[in-house]
Amino acid sequence: MADQLEGTGPGTPEPGAAGPGTPEPGAAGPGTPEPGAAELGTLGNPLKLTDPRMMRALAHPARIAIWTHLGLRGPATATECAAVAGLSPSACSYHLRTLARYGFVDEDRASAADGRERPWRARLLAFTMNDSPGQSAAESVASQLLVENIRAAAEETRLRYLDRKSEYPADWQAAAGEAFSVAHVTAAELKKLREQVLEVMIPYIRLDPAERTDGALPVRILLDLFPWFGPEEAT
Repeated sequence: MADQLEGTGPGTPEPGAAGPGTPEPGAAGPGTPEPGAAELGTLGNPLKLTDPRMMRALAHPARIAIWTHLGLRGPATATECAAVAGLSPSACSYHLRTLARYGFVDEDRASAADGRERPWRARLLAFTMNDSPGQSAAESVASQLLVENIRAAAEETRLRYLDRKSEYPADWQAAAGEAFSVAHVTAAELKKLREQVLEVMIPYIRLDPAERTDGALPVRILLDLFPWFGPEEAT
């Protein structure tokens, strides 16, 4: 999912299509795209997330896990999502309904094996959030909460891998890992660098299984670009 933080999700460029179900009054949700444009909420046209209530709806750790799972693995029932979120199926159903209220997921009856199943799918696959000086206090607090919990989920993935690293095939151990470096840039150059890195990533996101090469598996990517200087130096 993509959540580029600026944004985040299954399509960041992590586990966010067009138009939500029926959001609560005032809640933000994907709208109708312009003719010929990519659907709002997809990688080609991520939703700009500005509603604090929508941010808080996703910020719950269990909902992040459920939404990410649906975005990466495809439709699943509340029972199947429960194993991912570490919850009971009834608790998972509650979280799925909350995500649906804000347009992140919806029911996918077409993928049901029989009339008793109630599969859900990720509807919003990509979004962005801008941490700008003009944000309201409520938006700033909600976006920070969502970012922190997405980062916490990413850290859990990293620690799980390190704990079982020796069990992975040698080629995966050689390819995975971390890189630490520095870039001496202007603000404009940093913006261009970020855009170029994300552009390189896009062809490999492949949320549609039909686009993946044989043997392709999901890998979590976290990109940090933070000033290594004090604000007084940027004047």
